[in-house]
Amino acid sequence: MSVDDGAARAAPSPPTPEALRSVHLAMVEAVLGGGGLGEVAELAAEATGAPVAVLVPRLDAALTSPGARADVTALRRYVNERCRGRPVSVPEGVAAEAAIATGGEVVGGVLLLAGPHPPRPDAAEFLQIAALAALTEVAIESRPPGRAEAERTVRDGFFEQLRSRRPPSAAEVVSRAAALGCDLSGGAVALCAELATERPRHVAARVAGEHPGVLAHWLEAAGGRVYALVPAEAAAQAVADDLRRHGQVGVSSFYGEAGELGRALSEAELVLDVLRRGDVPVGEDLGSGAYRLLFRVFASHPDEVRSFYDDTVAPLVRYDEAYNSELVATLEMFLEHNGATGAAASALYVHRHTIAYRLERVKELSGLDPALSEDRERLGLGLKAYRILSPRLPR
Repeated sequence: MSVDDGAARAAPSPPTPEALRSVHLAMVEAVLGGGGLGEVAELAAEATGAPVAVLVPRLDAALTSPGARADVTALRRYVNERCRGRPVSVPEGVAAEAAIATGGEVVGGVLLLAGPHPPRPDAAEFLQIAALAALTEVAIESRPPGRAEAERTVRDGFFEQLRSRRPPSAAEVVSRAAALGCDLSGGAVALCAELATERPRHVAARVAGEHPGVLAHWLEAAGGRVYALVPAEAAAQAVADDLRRHGQVGVSSFYGEAGELGRALSEAELVLDVLRRGDVPVGEDLGSGAYRLLFRVFASHPDEVRSFYDDTVAPLVRYDEAYNSELVATLEMFLEHNGATGAAASALYVHRHTIAYRLERVKELSGLDPALSEDRERLGLGLKAYRILSPRLPR
């Protein structure tokens, strides 16, 4: 084997698309989390193996990764001239760069600096990723305050009216959404998210930017939740996954009529409230089957779901609260084990006679016999209705 062969084999492989995407997401989330361009520089330095500086003159920003030794004044002057399109010599210590550009205009630069060790051979690709992430911060900080405030006011009004007791007509919904760049004429899926980030408004803006046609907005009047309307049902999962990186997300079923999108938002809120309480047994899917049907019914006819709850498991809930008993938990476990008393007893670490006694109390209080399949189905639906209603029941 020749020396050249050994060098070729030792050369690192280029980063995979997954690796580049992972670094890009980390950088964007750093920006949205309040870390700004400083964290972008730090993450870029980790990826490239060399110090990095991120400079954006219009934001008066010049951030370097920890440990970087550079003449920041010289770097500022250099990037300033580059943004103005003027010829300028590359400062000493700058090994490579990527322009931060938007609409064909250079607004800054990501610079790879000389360090104690040579950078990775593929450093240039990570510089480009950092430049893209820096654009998120530029977009956040560069919008004209008056225009941004006006847009927020329009979106606030649209989502607040959709959530009101008297939502707008289908024609008005379609017209107002179209003015905001979203086609809701064929209906949509609604999302409601509670995010653990200092910049939920910016997360909403990024989601709308990265998913064309989606209307997303942070609504302070709704407790600081993020709402989204996704016209393409198939795209709802991708939008939900994007938001889940920052918190919990409730997703509605698809509503085909624009006039029903207020109910869609209500359904998404319901799902989120249930998820936040954590009352749903492991393995049960809120997005399908009986749960989805109950969520949809509750969004349009809440009294029907409340009535069903009152007629099934409400007496058990009240009894448990009054006597600190476990009738609801016992019934849940009994149903989860397909009516097997012994399996339910083992799961609850009690004697099977205790299960039998509690189920008899369930029968007396509800008028439904857990031993009968038809009554078991009603009790099972009653428990699902209870989980949906639970966040709204008096304590």
